[in-house]
Amino acid sequence: MTDQRTKTDVPADAPAPVSLTKTSWWKSDGAEPVRRNLGLIGVLIVLVFIGAVTRPELYGDASWVTNNVWTILQQASAIGVVTVGMTFVIIGGGIDLSVGAIIAVAGVWSTTLATQSYGTAGMIFTAIVVGVVVGLVNGVLISYGRLVPFIATLAMMVAARGLAAQISGKQTQVSANSTINDIASTKIFGVPMLVIMLAVVVAGGWVLLNRTTFGRRTVAVGGNPEAARLAGINIRLHTVLLYALSGLCCGIAAIMLTSQATSAQAAMANLYELDAIAAAIIGGTLLSGGRGTIIGALFGVLVFSTITNLFAINNLSTEVQNMVKGAIIVAAVLVQQFRYRSLSQLFSRT
Repeated sequence: MTDQRTKTDVPADAPAPVSLTKTSWWKSDGAEPVRRNLGLIGVLIVLVFIGAVTRPELYGDASWVTNNVWTILQQASAIGVVTVGMTFVIIGGGIDLSVGAIIAVAGVWSTTLATQSYGTAGMIFTAIVVGVVVGLVNGVLISYGRLVPFIATLAMMVAARGLAAQISGKQTQVSANSTINDIASTKIFGVPMLVIMLAVVVAGGWVLLNRTTFGRRTVAVGGNPEAARLAGINIRLHTVLLYALSGLCCGIAAIMLTSQATSAQAAMANLYELDAIAAAIIGGTLLSGGRGTIIGALFGVLVFSTITNLFAINNLSTEVQNMVKGAIIVAAVLVQQFRYRSLSQLFSRT
């Protein structure tokens, strides 16, 4: 019997052919931060458009628009600095609910009469050291005390607020240091000093995350702690350093807020932890850790600051503003879950 099979015949049990079609860069996972950042820029444009429609008499004045842009950036400066530290902590697989309280205790401690007697350097040094030390305590409790980050930082939030109230006697402490107070009003080549400080911290955070071993280890620890441990990374020490970095950012923010208010009190930076976490999330940082960008977090801060400004110029209540922020946070988390669930299903089929 003649064999009728041809070279094009394929056995029934042969594996399915593998597609060699290359995915364009724009559709690849590596371009996701760029797409997200462009989306956040689009949100900012929409917010500006809403402001122009609701208050055309203000947005028709070019000088007012310019001043308002600087106002938004200045309002975003302190929370932006805090968000940089928070982004590192979340990428590393943690969370920090105590950043607002750390700012309060650092600000209050740096404005006591005894500290102010040491001058500008003494106040700045105290604020930064207090922030770093409290951050180190958080890190030690989590890494070596093996407390859940949520519980450890929640306890620190309560304790630090109490310490700030104890130090200040529940009173507002006025800063008599003109150098510190002038930071909020100083401009260099027309750019407010607070905005420059934010830019320096963001640039430093971007370099630290994307161009150093510390940044790569942060992503590794947050993405897969066991694999990071097997690779020789000291996970406990690295976690301590992440919370110390967050405390450092809080110390810097304490000086910035003290300058803006020319005072410090135990209630300062209230709910900053929620704003920082929300900004990091809508900027693309995964709550589960292992992924995030500093630039995306900055755009998240700008979105929330622009929303706050938009509500202020339209004389809308804070309650409505908080509801809008909450809706944005929920939407951002849902988008994250949908996207990465889809990616997981895609990889499970290959």
